This record gives sequence, C-alpha cells and structure tokens, in this order.
Amino acid sequence: MSDSNTTDFSNPSTFILLGIPGLEAAHIWISIPFCAMYAIALLGNFTILLIVKTEPSLQGSMFNFLCMLAVTDLVMSTSTVPKMLSIFWFNSREISFSACLTQMYFIHCFSTMESGILMAMAFDRYVAICNPLRHSTILTNSVVAKIGLAVLLRSAILTLPYPFLARRWPYCRTNIIPHFYCEHMAVVNLACADIRISSYYGLFNLFSEIGMDVFFIAVSYTLILRAIFRLPTKDARLKTFGTCISHLCAISALYIPILFSSLTQRFGQNVPLHLRVLIASMYLLVPPMLHPINYGVRTKQIRGRLLQLFTHKET
Repeated sequence: MSDSNTTDFSNPSTFILLGIPGLEAAHIWISIPFCAMYAIALLGNFTILLIVKTEPSLQGSMFNFLCMLAVTDLVMSTSTVPKMLSIFWFNSREISFSACLTQMYFIHCFSTMESGILMAMAFDRYVAICNPLRHSTILTNSVVAKIGLAVLLRSAILTLPYPFLARRWPYCRTNIIPHFYCEHMAVVNLACADIRISSYYGLFNLFSEIGMDVFFIAVSYTLILRAIFRLPTKDARLKTFGTCISHLCAISALYIPILFSSLTQRFGQNVPLHLRVLIASMYLLVPPMLHPINYGVRTKQIRGRLLQLFTHKET
C-alpha cells in the first residue's frame, strides 16, 4: 500500500508542516513563549496604531513610519504564528498548496517591507538628529507617503517570483515540509528538479534588498554617531546614544535571523534542522514584539499618551 506522502505527484494538493523537527515532544512547551510573544506583538502594535490614530498631536514622519512598521509587523507575524500554534496545540499540520504559496509570498514580502521601513526610519532619525531645523521640510507627509509606496512596490514586485517559481517545480518525492511555515527554500528543496534558479533568485533578493537596506542603515547610524559625539554635554550624548543602541538591537533582531535562515537553508546542511527552524522563527516573533517597546513606549509622546489613558481610567 503506497504512502500518501511519498506517492508520485506533480502538484500536491496539500503540504504537511512538521513544526520543529526533532522537538515534536516539546511543541506544547515551546508554544508558551511563542504565544506570549505573539500576544505582546498584537497588543503593542494595535496600541501604537490606536494612539497615533486618535491623538492629533502625534503627527510627523516618525509616527507615520511607526504606523507602517506596526501594520507590517502585524501582517508578518499573523501570516505564520496562528498556523504554527495550531500545529503545536492541535496537530493541524496540513496546508493546501495554494495557501502555502500565499503564506510564502506574505512572509517574504512583508519581511522585506519591514527592512525597507527600518531603513526609512534610520534616515528619518539621521535627519532629525543631524539636520533638525530642516526635518519638517525634508520629510513632508507627501515624501513619507512616496517612500512608503516605494517600499511596498519594491517588496511586492520582487517577491512575486517566489511563489511562481515554486509552483512550476514538480514535487514527486514528498510533501512534508520540515518547518512550521512555508519558507521559500524549505518548500522548493522538496522539488525533484534543478531548483538553482529559485536559490539564485533568493540570494539575489537577499543581497540586493536586505543588503542595500543594511548598508544605508549603517551609513545613517555612522553619521548619527558622529553627530552624537559632537554634542556639548555628556548627558546629551549618553541619552541619544542609548536610544540608537536600542534601535540597532531591534534592527539586528530582524537581520541576523533572516541572514542565518536564508544561508543555512542553502549551505548549512551540518547545522541541526531544529536549530535552523528555531532561529528562523525569531525574525517573525522578536521584532514585532520589540518594535512597540523600542519605537513606541520609549517615545516620549506615545509614553505620555499611554500614561494619560491609564491615569484617566483610574480616576
């Protein structure tokens, strides 16, 4: 009797997501911190959107970029975490072929979009610190909208080949994906065909989009740090430097797992599979949780508005 997961097929109707291979017995325990991080991300990002929307004084490029980042975080985490939790809690491992490709598109599109928004926010911070008198004239609402549209179009267009390439390959060995979401290389590695074009295109995207964003973020923060060390007082330097460090840590939480995941899917056969999957999960969970804290609670205006809401409720 043939196994449904290994029978020859050219286009499977469903894929089977394993979750975290080798750690199936610990899925319930792993789900607890993952669920907590997702809940914090939802609460934090929805709170940011609500406060900025309802508070007329919270206007300007920084808050517009912050709202873009919050929406991106919500979509990126929600495209994967609910399915992941259903695997961990209910052993619901099946995902249709079309749903898998759709999830693949959303994950890669919005992670790239998040990278672009972080680059725009680094530029915004550079202008605010190095050219504060010109900040409102350089980053007008129109310019911010154009930057947001450019980031959206870049991500949407350059991610389109991922699902189209994945759809054209024949899958004749297995439909079991050793992951908890439909990561591009995890899917196409199942194909019984020469998938070098998919691999090369993924590397092109990684180094052209993410690489370009990291370069401009590094340039922005180099100029920012140079301006910080020119500040007249030690307290001012420490305060501004502390803010930059927290932002750089949040940025690293996105880029390091993305780079690790993408490169080890291609060249890291000696890296344990469960470690690859766990680290890949970090850029879907940690940045959406950290961003409302680093870019929201640590922002004086938003923190003040939050305190007003809580004190008003108490009275």
